[in-house]
Amino acid sequence: MTNFVVKTLANAAALAVAIWLLAGITLDDQSSLGRRTLSLILVALVFGLVNLIVKPVVKFFSLPLFILTLGLFTLVVNALMLMLTSWLAKQLDLSFHVDSFWTALLGGLIISVVSWAVNMALPDKD
Repeated sequence: MTNFVVKTLANAAALAVAIWLLAGITLDDQSSLGRRTLSLILVALVFGLVNLIVKPVVKFFSLPLFILTLGLFTLVVNALMLMLTSWLAKQLDLSFHVDSFWTALLGGLIISVVSWAVNMALPDKD
């Protein structure tokens, strides 16, 4: 359970950095800081579920592309997962939005680096 909370908070922090750095990734909730934080955590949960359920399937079916590009296709898969998260957030009436594939590609890279750094800094209890 602790690992789930840590990963969700790491995702939320990484998403917050991407939102802060890129104009094409937005969290349009104009309400209080608490409401924005809740929206960000809910988006992080959706992002975590997408990465848990959908990403392994996509990686399996695109394995030849991973081999051919020596793993660089991971950037494309991460961008697609971020765009799927944006679409799901819209369906769930969350205010998270990613404008384009190229923004998602850069955002996926930022999220990967920040999430890795946060996970390295936080203790792993499990």
